[in-house]
Amino acid sequence: MHGQNCIAIVLAGNTYPHISESLNDFDQWISKGLGTSLPHRVFDAREEVLLPEPSQLAGVVVSGSHAMVTDREPWSERLAGWLRTCIESRLPVLGICYGHQLLAHAMGGLVAAHPEGLEAGTHTIELLAPAHHDPLFCTLPPVFDAQLVHFQSVRQLPSEAVLLARSAHEPHQAFRIGPCAWGVQFHPEFSAQAMQAYLDQMQIAAGQRALPTPEAARVLRAFAGFALHRQAELA
Repeated sequence: MHGQNCIAIVLAGNTYPHISESLNDFDQWISKGLGTSLPHRVFDAREEVLLPEPSQLAGVVVSGSHAMVTDREPWSERLAGWLRTCIESRLPVLGICYGHQLLAHAMGGLVAAHPEGLEAGTHTIELLAPAHHDPLFCTLPPVFDAQLVHFQSVRQLPSEAVLLARSAHEPHQAFRIGPCAWGVQFHPEFSAQAMQAYLDQMQIAAGQRALPTPEAARVLRAFAGFALHRQAELA
């Protein structure tokens, strides 16, 4: 597989073992969401000392994690430095949940525990004006449902970030840095079944039922299309 024709799926963590046994894991959910326009290659950031040079890739998606960005684990700080290099190289980047927070941290934002605690389940996302002209969000409805599970969040965006979306609980649900790096606090890769499995596992939101989130899922396919188009421009 020629590297420049693939999207790197960078694992920052895994789901719970019993969930992966029945529903697969973060990398497979992300791969399914991206579709087949470009091939995908999985890297585990916790094990990979050296990630690929950005010039060898068409794009990168950083997964969620049960870890916390504020723990500043060596592998996480190393990944943050690599993300800065990717952004400098204008490589398309999409950070999901932990990846979203790490991207903000890497570029000078502040990540910390949310003062109101956990946001989990299917919740409403509201797009802001800049999203209407954004390559990933421009075709989404102004309000849509998404899957969420996070204790920490981006409390202060990097100075150059453009805020794209918010929820009632979380003011920084999505942002863009430069022309082609995005962070989303919500999980576009989560099915309703995966979200329900998290609610059940964590014994939270009693009586809450996860709902399908097809509009949020479109973010991954839009990212793959953006990466493919960018590769064509560079060819």
